[in-house]
Amino acid sequence: MSVDVQERPGAASPKRKRPVWKRPLAVARKWWGQLTSMRTALILLFALAVGAIPGSILPQRTVNVENVNKYFAENPGLAKFLDHLWMFDVYAAPWFAAVYGLLFISLIGCLVPRLREHFDALRRRPPDAPARLDLMPENASWADDAAEGADVVDRLRTLLRSRRYRTVVREHADGTVTLSAEKGYLRETGNLVFHFALVGLLIGVAFGALFGWHGNRVLGEGPDNAFCNNLQQYDDYGLGPNVSPAELPKFCIELASFKADYLDNGQPIQYSAELLYGEGGGMPDETFHLEVNEPLRLDGNNVYLLGHGYVPIIEFTDQYGNVQTSNTPFLAMNPSMLSEGVAIFPDANITPDGVRDKTKQVAFEGMFMPTAPEEPPYTSSLFPEPNNPAVMLFPYVGDTGLDRGKPGSVYALDRQQVASGALQAEGEGFLLRMGESKAVAGGTVTFKELQQYAVLQTRSDPGEGIVLWSSVALLAGLLPSLLVKRRRVWFRVKGNDVTAGGLPRTENQTFAAEFGELVAKAKES
Repeated sequence: MSVDVQERPGAASPKRKRPVWKRPLAVARKWWGQLTSMRTALILLFALAVGAIPGSILPQRTVNVENVNKYFAENPGLAKFLDHLWMFDVYAAPWFAAVYGLLFISLIGCLVPRLREHFDALRRRPPDAPARLDLMPENASWADDAAEGADVVDRLRTLLRSRRYRTVVREHADGTVTLSAEKGYLRETGNLVFHFALVGLLIGVAFGALFGWHGNRVLGEGPDNAFCNNLQQYDDYGLGPNVSPAELPKFCIELASFKADYLDNGQPIQYSAELLYGEGGGMPDETFHLEVNEPLRLDGNNVYLLGHGYVPIIEFTDQYGNVQTSNTPFLAMNPSMLSEGVAIFPDANITPDGVRDKTKQVAFEGMFMPTAPEEPPYTSSLFPEPNNPAVMLFPYVGDTGLDRGKPGSVYALDRQQVASGALQAEGEGFLLRMGESKAVAGGTVTFKELQQYAVLQTRSDPGEGIVLWSSVALLAGLLPSLLVKRRRVWFRVKGNDVTAGGLPRTENQTFAAEFGELVAKAKES
């Protein structure tokens, strides 16, 4: 015996369980919807901006390794902790790359559907007039007794098109004719251009980071200081993950001369350098006048002038008559070009038999003044130009630590050697003006001459063109997205009776005045 069971009207039907294989797909769709929402894109953009803050506050290895080493020396515990978080390589950190990649995916996933909808809107005809135009935010009605209905429609259509409205005329069975008009599509176009330009910026920056490189060099005057484009000759450098040292272009650069112009208060007006360069590995024989905003372009790479300083040439004659010369750059500490540096002579006091005693090496900590005061204290420079150059030297004798093979700064003494007593101060500091000598540390030290140096940066950024045009597109899209307003206007003509209605699609403070002017023109015509 069979029994038919009928469900009670209004009773809830039993809930069907989703197949197990569809559950991961549903979860994926949910998270994809969250990731590609504009809210998530804004959150990721804010997170990217916050993540970039440490890159602006803390020294970065890709910019200046010396400053990173100095930070480690001053804050060893904190620096080690921050280094675990990639705070000294922020833009190469995995967490920064993750936020960057998620932002890129979010923007693409958010913009592609909007782009499709916008194309559909551009092809779609404006909708027919509502039945009650008098309920629109802006409305008007009048009788046009001066013309027939067809003439009224033609005049209205001509008026709307002259105002760049997309206009559609529809005839109805009862003899009514409606005109639907809309404008302001450029607003969404500009909005999409702006956001796609932002994606272009992300692509350009990422492309430059992956395939770009840079190197900084403190380059002294003269052929003896010329350098060629290889990593060993840069003071610090940064290579993109996809750049091999063997791929670097071949060129050599020499600093022929440097000139700096100053105001009377010491403020710099202009830096300029005369360079000699040779491409393809050739000797530097081509000339170029390098200025701050006029880089030298070599094989797709730019050589920039970042700054300058002085190189006091210091000569030391030891007790056996051996002469050594130091031409180490001194680094500027303030706008007056008061500079500090060292002159190290690791080969001092080698005996005539060639016996080398590391405990008799000589070094000097120095403070250079381009325009030194005539009277003490000699702790400042009166002007950045070398009007009265002098150097304050503090002698040391002992093991300078250079023989250990441990990397160190060429601009400072090894403080561990000083702290351990292996390198000890030898007497008081003294001032030498250019050409003067003084007997010290069993020998004679001479401030022989003065040269200048330029701080050059060689940079290759293959993404800069993408970034440039994306920035132009971003600004071009921003203006219409802010200034253009979307709005619709309808006219219904039946005989000589005309009814008009207007609806702003976005917040628009000027739409009432625009609609009133449009109606006034319609009545006049």
